[in-house]
Order: sequence, then C-alpha cells, then structure tokens
Amino acid sequence: MTRLSSPALPVVVKIGGNDMDQPGFYEQLAQAVASVQQHTPCILVHGGGRAINRLQEQLGLQPVYHNGQRVTDDATLEVAAMVLSGLVNKQIVLALLNAGVDAIGLSGVDRALLTVEPWAPELGRVGRIVHVRTEPLFELCAQGVVPVISPISAGPGGTYNVNADHAAGAIAGALQAAHAAFVTNVPGVWVGEQIAPALSVAEAEELIARGVISGGMIPKVQAALAAVAHGVRQAVITDLPGLAAGTGTVFIA
Repeated sequence: MTRLSSPALPVVVKIGGNDMDQPGFYEQLAQAVASVQQHTPCILVHGGGRAINRLQEQLGLQPVYHNGQRVTDDATLEVAAMVLSGLVNKQIVLALLNAGVDAIGLSGVDRALLTVEPWAPELGRVGRIVHVRTEPLFELCAQGVVPVISPISAGPGGTYNVNADHAAGAIAGALQAAHAAFVTNVPGVWVGEQIAPALSVAEAEELIARGVISGGMIPKVQAALAAVAHGVRQAVITDLPGLAAGTGTVFIA
C-alpha cells in the first residue's frame, strides 16, 4: 500500500454512520486522529445515517431515499439535526478529548461554515454546498484544535441536511487540503486479491463499470473521485489503522 506524504496543509477525514456503530470505534478513531495530529492538522466530517434511521423509527417516521440520498422533509430534518449536530458530534468530540486531542464540535451552520442551495425538489430539505468559509477552519487548525463538523448547513429559508461525503469533498477542495481520507472498515479498495495502492480516475471508473468495484464500495470510491474533482491533491480510502499509518488506496486526477 502507498504511504501518504505529510504536508502542513490539513487532512480532511470523513467517517460514516455504518462504521460508527462498531464497538470501540470512537476510541480507535480518537487514537488515529491523535497520531495524525502530531504532524498534520486534522479536520473531521461525519455522517450518522444509521443513528438517524433509529431515531426516525422510534418516532414513527419512515426513512425514505431517492437515488441514495435521504429525502428530508421538515420532521426528518429535525431528527437529522438532533442526531448529527447533537448526539453523534458530541460523542466524537468527547472521544477526542479523552485521547488528549483538543477538539470542538461545529455544524455547517456555525460561523456560516457551509452555505447551500436546494439540491432537488424531490429531496426536500437537502442542500448542495455552494460556499465553504475556510477562515475559521484554518484558524482552529493553527491553534491545534480539531474541528468536528456535522454537515447540517444553512441555505435559503433555513437549515438543510447535507450528505457527509459531499461535505467532506467540498471542504477539502476549498481548503486545498493535503488529502481527503474516507474511513471505512477495509484497508483500501480490493482489486482481485490485493489492495490497490493507487487508482486514477479513469481506472476507478473502469473498475466500477466492470463490476470489480461493487456494492457499498462504489459510493465510497465516488466520494473520493468527487474530492479529487473538487481540487484535492489526492483522496484515500482506508481504515482506522491505515489513517494512522498513512496507507490505503490513493486516488489521483
């Protein structure tokens, strides 16, 4: 597997709801971030899909998806905001603090970090990021503080739910980040019986078309490709040990 370089520009790390349900995940994440933070400023962007689904079901609401995106009416937006900007965000911040990492929890609304426009009428209150306010993030990184960002963001008429992969890619692109890391439960992208050390955009698209990259790995690869398209120097799919070690499958333009 390819080892990543360690420039001074920040690393944007995206973590998702499926992995966060694993026992001990938050503690392992905090240790990995502590390792990265020793030499490279780190910014975390998180989802929380399964936790949102659980609270929806407890409240008698049915999760609805359209082309992989959560359809977000007003009631669903309230649940998403509570889970993402409240429960999940503070669990991550607490784990980082317990690991000796200075951290602060934010949403895209705070300090107008993320401004969005409506994505599509059929998705309801789902936003597409049109502006990232980078100054507060650079300030926090310079102070040695890890921003932990919930993707609930502001747009016309109030707040919007934003896909965490989209948020991570947009933030990384706006910051011209060292790289964007998409953390999953495997050490990279399997091609045959080995982890691919690096893939170009064309190679990744071909592997998806051939069915070599399939299932749940497809959206992760697409998110990594989107980050590169946003101007990030390189994106990587990796697991928590790989995040700490700087290894995984690297995507380049």
